[in-house]
Amino acid sequence: MLMLKRLKKLFTIRFVLTIMLIISCAFAGYRIYYKVKYWGFSFAPHEKTNIWTVEANVSFVANGEPIHISLAKPKSSDEYKILDEDVVAPGYKTKISQDRISLTSDGRDGQQNVYYRILLFDNTNGKGKIAAPAPKAPEKPIFSKQQEQTTQELISLASKQTGDAVQQLIRLFNQTPPEPTVVAFLPANKTPKDLAQIISNLLAYQGISSRLARGIKLQEDKTSMEPDLMLEAYMDGRWKLYDLTTGQIGLPKDFIIIQRGGKSLLDIAGGYESNVKFSVLKSVTTSFNLAGKRAKLSNEQKAFDSSIYNLPVAQQNTIKWLMIFPLAILVIAVVRNVIGLSTMGTFTPMLIAMALVKTGLVPGLICFVIIMTLGLLIRALFSKLNLLLVPRISAVVVCVILIIQYMCVFSYQLGSDIGSSAMFFPIIIMAWIIERASITWEEDGPFNSCREIVFSLVAALATYVIICNSTIRYIMFAFNELNLVLLFVIMLLGTYTGYRLTELKRFRPLVK
Repeated sequence: MLMLKRLKKLFTIRFVLTIMLIISCAFAGYRIYYKVKYWGFSFAPHEKTNIWTVEANVSFVANGEPIHISLAKPKSSDEYKILDEDVVAPGYKTKISQDRISLTSDGRDGQQNVYYRILLFDNTNGKGKIAAPAPKAPEKPIFSKQQEQTTQELISLASKQTGDAVQQLIRLFNQTPPEPTVVAFLPANKTPKDLAQIISNLLAYQGISSRLARGIKLQEDKTSMEPDLMLEAYMDGRWKLYDLTTGQIGLPKDFIIIQRGGKSLLDIAGGYESNVKFSVLKSVTTSFNLAGKRAKLSNEQKAFDSSIYNLPVAQQNTIKWLMIFPLAILVIAVVRNVIGLSTMGTFTPMLIAMALVKTGLVPGLICFVIIMTLGLLIRALFSKLNLLLVPRISAVVVCVILIIQYMCVFSYQLGSDIGSSAMFFPIIIMAWIIERASITWEEDGPFNSCREIVFSLVAALATYVIICNSTIRYIMFAFNELNLVLLFVIMLLGTYTGYRLTELKRFRPLVK
């Protein structure tokens, strides 16, 4: 018995609700993390995501022999995700692998054009650090004695430059005016590929693995462009990307890597004069609209399909308003149980606030004051007739309807839309407020009646500020697990038995 009494003292309602609140907070925190990580949700309702359409145009002249085309393609990485891809090549058999596209066809003649289109999103600055297993040590280039002596001299000159070993070589070869040794070592008509290959050989001589990388800048103003060449080197346990002109480390902003390593960008058998050009088009969408695609790419499609975010848009818009109600209810609970304001009905302020959202704040308040003033005057006349309760309230409802009707007509004749806003007020609720205010007026006096009406408006305005905020509505809809937290907060408020704020002055001696 003693043990049971101790357990009852320990497991009080407030203690159990506190534990449930902690559990609900942990659950909501996990779900928010899950949605942000796997579905791409954010706390900003209008956060935009760029979607890039990259199109590769492969053109060549067929020589009548069987055609085989092999084109390098981007693949999903931490820098960007592939939303969709397709190939426009009538008469060609297409095979898409992780990093290349293969197209085959029987013998053809004349000019040929093949198009590959890919949609990318979430391109960010990956800082050129690509996680990968450590590569094998590079084979040391075979140099003659004179070449080896020149190589050592170049490495010695590069060591005077700033940066790591790769940056030193890049800056040495781009130095103005160039060193005589550099001029003698480079070919007469050097190309970016020649420069990258020479630096790669010098790095291999020092035991540093490197590879070529080709990519394109995501820019709408360029309708046709060739891939830029960059150099990747395995430094400090990571692959790092280097600009061959400046030596800057990192993936440039809005830049995608199409091909890495020794494989060529484009191989064509059965044709000549081959060329590949890229064009880019940007479109913008909200991160929320991409949630389904992100979930699919993260293998979380089933979880997304069973959520409210897979419902039709019309139903989602309705649920978005429902999700804000628990927060509005919490405001009313705080106003009544903690602050101690007496209102006309428990959730009447929330209904008034919903009407104000539809009408607008100023027009709604004007309509509310007019309806309440005329309604109270008519109700004062009814009180002298000694009508029964139900017929009296019914008559008030009819009068409220007539007031709204004539307000619409009168405001229309004045060329104003304020009167039409009155139609959004709940008629039954307005009639009940008028009836309740009249009874309070008769029993407790006009001061208490007007005070309850004012307090109701104050609570409605506090609720209006919350529910008309698009950011708050979005957060409560996107992370609807927060409503579970609000549930236990409201239930904990139900165990509060202390003084309300409005009672502190009245019971000040007892508080002391």
